Amino acid sequence: MSSVNSIFQYFVPKDRKFYPLFEQASANLVAVAKTLYEVMCTPAGEKRVELIRKIEELEHVGDEITHQIFSEVATTFITPFDREDIQKLASGLDDVLDYIHGSAKRIELYKVETIHPAMIKLSELILKSAEETNSAITGLRNLKNIMKIRESLVRVNSLENHADDIFDNAVARLFEEEKDAIRIIKIKEVLSALETATDKCEDVANVIESVIVKQA
Repeated sequence: MSSVNSIFQYFVPKDRKFYPLFEQASANLVAVAKTLYEVMCTPAGEKRVELIRKIEELEHVGDEITHQIFSEVATTFITPFDREDIQKLASGLDDVLDYIHGSAKRIELYKVETIHPAMIKLSELILKSAEETNSAITGLRNLKNIMKIRESLVRVNSLENHADDIFDNAVARLFEEEKDAIRIIKIKEVLSALETATDKCEDVANVIESVIVKQA
């Protein structure tokens, strides 16, 4: 009887697996984004280093969740939505985490003492994008309010456009006002990683939109 149950479970869509895992991943993304914003608002010193370590730990948590999702895809016959979209969504969330971690790591490695105002602003936009992404992913479980999900996705796209403008203007002013070439390189590298994180959030939003269209 147990073997029959095992076979039956193989064919049952594991909604109770995939949706909770994605919700864990998006909640973890919000936690990482909040910590990044704290890093940007914290003066150089032990506290900032502690926050960067926290980002590293949360990034590892995200990696583990991503691994679990891919394992479930490999062992589940019927998935709650398109198998390729599940993989894209998991990879997309992981990409956002990687670039957030990368920006924090650059601050430490390049010994960036004074945080540039644009870094603070971009980290704020990343946090807002993470919160909207979390809201959209939470809504995927039952799709009862597609309009609300789409509103979150539109806001993510809008935040990405805003981030582009902040990045372009910051780099332009940096070349115009900063005389230290090494400092220019350091700041631009961090800004670039932050801006790319918002790009990756938009990629996640596009995958969610694809899921909604296919499910409707």
